[in-house]
Amino acid sequence: MPVYYGLNIKLHPQVYEPAEDTLLLAENLAVREGDTALDVGTGTGLIALLMARKARFVLGVDTNPLAIELAKENARINGIKNVEFRLSDLFERVKGKFDVITFNAPYLPGEPEELIDLALVGGEGGREVLDRFIREVSEYLKPGGVVQIVQSSITGVEETLRRLEEVGLRGKITAKRHVFFEDIVLINATRNDCV
Repeated sequence: MPVYYGLNIKLHPQVYEPAEDTLLLAENLAVREGDTALDVGTGTGLIALLMARKARFVLGVDTNPLAIELAKENARINGIKNVEFRLSDLFERVKGKFDVITFNAPYLPGEPEELIDLALVGGEGGREVLDRFIREVSEYLKPGGVVQIVQSSITGVEETLRRLEEVGLRGKITAKRHVFFEDIVLINATRNDCV
């Protein structure tokens, strides 16, 4: 069983395995002591479990039922109790507001054919899932909260920054990693009224 940042993480072939994008987010998490956090598209649960080290409570959601079962198992293996995992298509089954919301966005164009594709395929143009997330995220963010989005340069980083601005969030690139033919970027966004 692989170990990431001191956590034993069980993997499954139909659940997205932590990769460069996951690690970029893991190394730049904005969570502070006592925060409440939401990890959208939680996959193996690694990001949620890392945030649980500081956060008071973490909710991890995913649209892949196998991911939810795996994330629950990973929390159990590591003895982490201040985290809950729930099946949800983005914010569909999420209530309340959070200090930190993370999302490792799927970005490949196309339609998902199997469960693993839900983590990779972002709709016909590759941005549909990300754009829906941006449209809805504000209502789940506490004042002074931070949204952290990991995305590929393939999907149009400027477009993401523009769309965040449209919903009253100011985004900036806070970390970047070059992988093969693309840049993986981390965007941190806060409300325009909380500068």
